[in-house]
Amino acid sequence: MAAPTHGAVVVGVGRSDEDLEVVRTAAGEAAAHRRPLLLLHAFNWAAALEEPTAGAPRDAAEDLLERAGQTASAAEPAVPVSGAIVEGSPVEALIRASDTAFMLALGDGGMSNCATCVPGDAPAVQLASRAGCPVLIGRATPPPKGPLLVGFDGSESGRAALGYAFDCAERRGARLLAIRVVEPEHHDDDHLLDEAVARYGPRHPTVAAECHTVRGHPATVLLEQSRSAQVALVGARGDEPWRGMLGEVSQTLLYHSPAPVIVVRGLDPEREDGP
Repeated sequence: MAAPTHGAVVVGVGRSDEDLEVVRTAAGEAAAHRRPLLLLHAFNWAAALEEPTAGAPRDAAEDLLERAGQTASAAEPAVPVSGAIVEGSPVEALIRASDTAFMLALGDGGMSNCATCVPGDAPAVQLASRAGCPVLIGRATPPPKGPLLVGFDGSESGRAALGYAFDCAERRGARLLAIRVVEPEHHDDDHLLDEAVARYGPRHPTVAAECHTVRGHPATVLLEQSRSAQVALVGARGDEPWRGMLGEVSQTLLYHSPAPVIVVRGLDPEREDGP
């Protein structure tokens, strides 16, 4: 399924100050891809009615969106920004929005600061597992001005991620670092990445792409490389159908990468144009 060629970058906004950094990151993506930005806040109407003043929680939600909108406009003044308050679960609201969104964005809830955390039920993990479009998981601190990192494993999901990464690098004016990690005991085509880059690269001639095939454990190598990247991109599952909706590499980067992570979902690797 091809990603929508219309639609906004939709960012889930909660009450944490860390969410404002995610808003800035999402605004940057919206600017790069020339998309509007939609700020989405999920509101619990039942809980609001139990408060001493029923209107106060709603007023607080509106103030939250106004503050997030100001943050987005300060970061990217040319990006059109709108806000919406919806009832119910933030994850379910964002998943519904993914049917027409260009990209979803959400904070990581502090995952990357906990080396031993494996929060399978965290909102960021649920969103990355179920959304119908690419998902950006932001971090609380700005990333370095490094390259865009993309992991490639030769799978259909990996090809979609590589094509999307080329488009993102071109729009950002950034260098692209593409890495294929082969387990030491595996003996397969070491030219697979070079061939894929040769296919996608000519469509984006301004992108300076560096590609490497290395031996090691994919999750470990890509996690280490992500420490100097401005964003890490990875296919949702790779060539690991037995792992369910997220593969080992995408999970590891989601949990532990200090850089923002884009889990590439809902894209057709055979598309000739950018998303």
